[in-house]
Parts: sequence; C-alpha cells; structure tokens
Amino acid sequence: MGKYFGTDGVRGVANRELTPELVYRLGRAGAYVLTNHSEKENRERPLVLVGRDPRISGEMLESALVAGMLSIGVDVIRLGVVSTPGVAYLIRNFEASAGVMISASHNPFSDNGIKFFGPDGFKLTDSLEESIESLLMEEDQMPRPEGEGIGRVNDRPDASLKYIEYLRSTIQTDLCGMDIVVDCANGAASRLAPSLLRDLGADVTAINADPDGFNINVDCGSTHPERLRQEVLQRNAHIGLAFDGDADRLIAVDEKGEIVDGDRVLCICGSFMKEMGELKKDTIVTTVMSNIGLFKATESMGIRTEKTQVGDRYVMEAMRQGGYNLGGEQSGHIIFLDYNTTGDGMLTALQLLRVVKEKATTLNQLAQMMTQYPQIMVNVQVKDKEKWGENEAIRQEIERVEKSLGDEGRVLVRPSGTEPLIRVMAEGPDEKELESHVNAIADTIRNELS
Repeated sequence: MGKYFGTDGVRGVANRELTPELVYRLGRAGAYVLTNHSEKENRERPLVLVGRDPRISGEMLESALVAGMLSIGVDVIRLGVVSTPGVAYLIRNFEASAGVMISASHNPFSDNGIKFFGPDGFKLTDSLEESIESLLMEEDQMPRPEGEGIGRVNDRPDASLKYIEYLRSTIQTDLCGMDIVVDCANGAASRLAPSLLRDLGADVTAINADPDGFNINVDCGSTHPERLRQEVLQRNAHIGLAFDGDADRLIAVDEKGEIVDGDRVLCICGSFMKEMGELKKDTIVTTVMSNIGLFKATESMGIRTEKTQVGDRYVMEAMRQGGYNLGGEQSGHIIFLDYNTTGDGMLTALQLLRVVKEKATTLNQLAQMMTQYPQIMVNVQVKDKEKWGENEAIRQEIERVEKSLGDEGRVLVRPSGTEPLIRVMAEGPDEKELESHVNAIADTIRNELS
C-alpha cells in the first residue's frame, strides 16, 4: 500500500488525517489522472460524479474535493447522499469520465474516506492509484485553467432515482405478501432501501433510517444486527435486511432471528443461479476467510469455488479474469457482476428475496443448505510479521493441527495487511478443540516472534 491509498481508497479521521487540504489535492490529482486516462469523448470536457454518505464531515470534504476537480477544468455532478454502488452505476448511466464516493463504509462517523471509480464503474487499478499518489507526493504542476476553462458544478440529488429504477429492473418478481424489516444503519440506504422494497410490494418496517450525521453505524447496520433480530422476532417478519453506512454490504436475518451472513447468501444465490442456468462456469469467487461450510456445501452442489486473499478488490479481480459473475465475502460484500461493478447491498437484498419468493420457502429453510462451522480467530502481536512463514517451529505446529483436524476442519495463518499482527484462524465441528488448537499456534508464534 502507498502512503495515502489503502485497500479501499484513502481513509482517516476527518479533519485530522483526512483534511480538506489533502482532499482538495486528491480532487486535483484524481481528476487529472482519471480524465486523462478516460477514453470518453462524447462531451466538450470531462465529467466526474461525486456522491457521499450522510456523516457530518461529508459536506466539508465534498466541498474540498469538488473545488479541486473544478480547478483542473472538469465538470462535476454532485449526487448528494447516495450509496457507493449507486455511484458506480450512475457513472455508466451518465457516461462520465470518473466517479468518487465520500464514505468510510462501516467505520465510525468520525472517520471518512475517498473512493475513486473509473469510467467503467470499477474501482481503480493499483497503477492508477499509484499515479495519483505520485502527484500528491510532488510539487503541484498540474493545469490551472482560467476563465471559461474552470469547471462547472451541477447538483443532481434526483439521480439516485435512476439507480433505484435500475435495481427494480434486476428482478421480475414482486415482493407482495413479504413482511420485511430493514436496518439502514443511519446511512446512505436510509431513504433509498425502504422506498425500493415498498415499490416492489413489500410491507416494510425501517429502523435506523434517520441519519443526523453522527449516528451512522452506531450499534446498528450490518456490523450490529442485534436490534434487527429483535424487530424481526417481535413483528413475526419474514426477513430482516441490514446494510452498512454506504450500503455496499448486506447481512440478513431469517424469520427465526438467525443471522444469514455473506457466505450463506453466496450459497443460497449461487445454488439458485446454477439451477436457473445463470451461474457462469458454475463457479463462485470468495476469499480464504469464508467458512469451510460454504466450500463443503458448494462442492456437494457441483459448484466450484475460487479463493482469493481477503478484500473485495481481489474477489473482483478474480471474477473479471475468470469470467465469473458471482463473488463476495463473509462480511456481506456480494458482487453480482451481471448487474453492477461493485458489491451492492440493495441489489443483493433483491436477489436474495427473489430466491425466497420464487422457491416459495423461508430464508431459514434455504440457509440450511449450508452448515456453519465454528470459526475461532486470535490476533498475535509480533515484531516482524514477515518472518512467520520461514519459522520451522511455527510450521510444525500448524502441520500438527492440520493433521488433527483432517478433512473436517482447516487452519489459516496470515499476516495482517495493516498492523504488526499474525492472524490465526481455525474451523471445525468442535469449538473447544478449535480454541485449544488456535491458542497452541498463537503461543508458538509469540514464543518465536515476539
């Protein structure tokens, strides 16, 4: 990773690491690189879309970002509060040169982030991020047009309705008769998701759908589904849907209050798509952190799984390279590549509801196609996380645990991408046995590397 860009754009505490001054420079550098890279030639000058989630720092950072872009000579459409996948879709709808989402996803309200998209609606390649980074690291010698050369800004908060109309078109099934509770995380989905589901005929109860700039992701949404579970059970609802702050993730709750995470959603939708002849190459792409139960279930269905390192960008990369159309993560970041170029919580919700409705069953019954294995993870702080792979004592301890688990479990040891940590994860049918195995490996790592 570079100085500014991490695994998902540029993030930090707003007005501390992510200052308006930095974001202004990001706006200039990003607009310069992306509009020069774009092959769009259908207008006099480049056009960039900018969206944000409702956290309080969004307007401040939006103003700085837009000012930087206008100073390069590009036109900007401000979309207002919209989801990250909404920006990805609207870039293509407007035939724009690029797009930017201002959001820190599931992070606390004090954080924020800048996420760039290319003209095709996909997140940037490493090389484009490196080009933007290099401009930030050197003296600004980018163009400064004057007079008529300065960019113009146009506010289009209504553009999100185009995205909602598009989402409606992705399923031909109405949702009449379905009682749904929606947790909008006081984020970007607050206005959009309840309206979308009601338009399709569902009876919708919306919770955490009143953003005030401070309450985004606070004890709610996809990372905190506890209240959603309570509401589903109290209302005897058919299903609960929880989004994160920028609505690119979905975690569901079934009618019995059980969590249906991204692995189960992939299993349910992948099985249905295969049955309907819609799953390309009968393959699902997911990460090494997905539950072993997903791999066992899909294997029994005749579905292949491609495993990538952790991170939705790696899932997307494998999908594009392999020609696959379904992939995602346990966290609920699911990519339906036939419909959008990034993980999309509302799109995922519709595809999941489609399966429930067309199979004329319940989400709980569908979830039984996959057995969720207990998963234990311990983080071990070390001095040098790169040395674990060459350590013989650690290797032998891992081999001992793998042999003990056999075909009924697995071990995954990997360094953190951002911290001086080694993450030790084990899965298997016996939780107490897993705890013993994970602690044994962790103790060996501490003894060898701390």
